[in-house]
Amino acid sequence: MDVKIKTALISVSDKNGVVDFAKALGKMGVKIISTGGTAKALSDAGVKVVGIESVTGFPEMMDGRVKTLHPKIHGGLLGLRDKKEHTAAMKEHKIEPIDLVCVNLYPFEATIAKPDCKLEDAIENIDIGGPSMIRSAAKNNKFVTVVTEPGQYNKVIEQMQKNDCAVSKKLRSDFARIAFGLTASYDAAISKYLNGKQAVEYPERISIAVKKETSLRYGENPHQSAAFYKLASSPEVSVSSAAFLEGGTAISFNNILDVNAAFELVKEFEEPAAVVVKHLNPCGCAVDEEILDAYRKAYEGDVVSAFGSIVAVNRKVDVELARTIMESYSRFGKARGASGFFAEVIIAPEFDAEALEIIRTLKAWGSRVRLMETGPIDRAKIDAVEYDARCVVGGMLLQRRDLVGWEPAELKYPTQAKPSAEQLEDLRIAWIVSKHTKSNTIVLVKNKKVLGVGAGQMNRVESGLIAFKRAGDETKGCAMASDAFFPFPDNVENAAKAGVTCIVQPGGSNKDDIVIAAADEHGIAMVFTGKRHFKH
Repeated sequence: MDVKIKTALISVSDKNGVVDFAKALGKMGVKIISTGGTAKALSDAGVKVVGIESVTGFPEMMDGRVKTLHPKIHGGLLGLRDKKEHTAAMKEHKIEPIDLVCVNLYPFEATIAKPDCKLEDAIENIDIGGPSMIRSAAKNNKFVTVVTEPGQYNKVIEQMQKNDCAVSKKLRSDFARIAFGLTASYDAAISKYLNGKQAVEYPERISIAVKKETSLRYGENPHQSAAFYKLASSPEVSVSSAAFLEGGTAISFNNILDVNAAFELVKEFEEPAAVVVKHLNPCGCAVDEEILDAYRKAYEGDVVSAFGSIVAVNRKVDVELARTIMESYSRFGKARGASGFFAEVIIAPEFDAEALEIIRTLKAWGSRVRLMETGPIDRAKIDAVEYDARCVVGGMLLQRRDLVGWEPAELKYPTQAKPSAEQLEDLRIAWIVSKHTKSNTIVLVKNKKVLGVGAGQMNRVESGLIAFKRAGDETKGCAMASDAFFPFPDNVENAAKAGVTCIVQPGGSNKDDIVIAAADEHGIAMVFTGKRHFKH
């Protein structure tokens, strides 16, 4: 059933496009009721408006806290036009029907994002009348159209212009569905803020407000559908805040997971660093004084696995780096019979304009690479209160993110041999990489370059054997990291055979003494971190 719009109530905080919207409504003979600042903005633009106080018979009061919370408003929104009792009550109490509500809410999240925001400022930006009107209109979408964002204005006007001022049932239903999602997200943001203010880490109820960013090509597998949602607000530079500079085919569920894994690892390093990720695990990672050298070392760490991977760097991509990345992948691809370059995504804080042109030119070789630009990495803006959420069937697990990195002051040195400064640097890199690798994991590093990774095995010995095999003869003199303690000395024995000279692990096993003795027997320097980095 189409419903003709005769009366509209407009009250918005975000005034983008609202004047044009109101003018278009006015030209079609729609009576416009408005409040406070919105009424002034519309009047100043030449739109004829009826002040809310003329409808309710009450002035706006209490600093604007009370203006639309009135039976003349909510009766006009909630009244069922096809029910005699409702229409009789509306007539008796002189309540006029309202056919369209255009409301967007006080900018609560923008307010609390300000560094100097006080609790009283946040409280005053909790909208009450707006959500109430939205919910009333959405509940009665059989007769009322609820408009909650500027992007909806043209859809309403186009339908009204084509349909004698009427709006379709489908549009009203769609907008109502969206409206309830908006009010739910709004309340979730308020709840999150108040929980934070009272230091309630895991409240009795929790809602995580996210907004759909895009539909994805598919989920983990082509037969699964998927979409990408973003948190309503986050101060942190991440895959979610990155902008696409260069397309290719539409991005998939797995791509986003892998990009996140790569970028979160490369963010750990202050010095120039490059990471190559395949199936959520780093197959290459390196640190160097120059980003070009870091990339070369990271890529060379596992050329085979790098094909079809994600590349992340923590410095700007200039012309030389862009050409090196594209040509390194293309050489390997052609050698394997592929058409050319094949990395799924390159993510970086910035791309030079000339670098973009190089990539576009070399893409003609057969690449479908996407480019994602994040902006500068600022470790001071890590969102320490954001949850790490994992879904299980019928429920959800929440934990705080693992933000522990390399903590020099917490390290213990239980073996007779002590690591040199160069060994400590390799141990640091190995330890950070192990944090971002599926457990059980063993990581081998030499000269600030990952040589081998054993990831996701059911036992740590097997992970070690995989890492040693991958590194080959290069293991001689390398550093080794284990994301969890050694329950037996077998990994140390295997490491000694491979030529490992230093090991970092959490410590804390009942058999630490035996493990330390094995390290001493082979002259291996061992470092205990005191913290574990399981990643399931």
